[in-house]
Amino acid sequence: MSRVGKKPITIPGGIKISLDKGIIAIEGKQGKLDYKIPDPIKVEVKDNQVIVTTPDDQKRNMSLHGLVRTLISNMIKGVSEGYKKELEIRGVGYKAQIDGAMLKISLGFSHPVEYQIPEGITVEAPKPTILHIKGIDKVKVGAVAAEIRDYCKPEPYKGKGVRYMGEYVRHKAGKTVA
Repeated sequence: MSRVGKKPITIPGGIKISLDKGIIAIEGKQGKLDYKIPDPIKVEVKDNQVIVTTPDDQKRNMSLHGLVRTLISNMIKGVSEGYKKELEIRGVGYKAQIDGAMLKISLGFSHPVEYQIPEGITVEAPKPTILHIKGIDKVKVGAVAAEIRDYCKPEPYKGKGVRYMGEYVRHKAGKTVA
């Protein structure tokens, strides 16, 4: 059995969980998420805990066991607290601004990059060089942050580009040093 999958998930106060025909729906103060549970995995709600079980020890079932338990745990945390990623923009003239549901980022190209902010995600720019990406779905928040970062990854010579807050970018020496 999966070590991760065996751990029961404690349900914090204010969270409602409903199971219906293989779909788990979790509702909290931040919003509502649902997930279709894969076929061999069983989920039960007992004594303010969510318990995930698998029928046997086949490799596929064991990996699904841990995965489903982690996804449900992430959903519970998402609807109660939410998730947040921070991006930092470095470079002369590099900046971001939010225009309704559109994020406009100047990254040294001939025109600003326009990114449509997906539904369920909020993007804030407290400073023109800092972005806060928030939402209840951990996967969606990480995907949006990765997409924005992909427009201009940090380069190793001057460090210009979009990076996660606190990310270390190893600098290389230029040609003149060699």
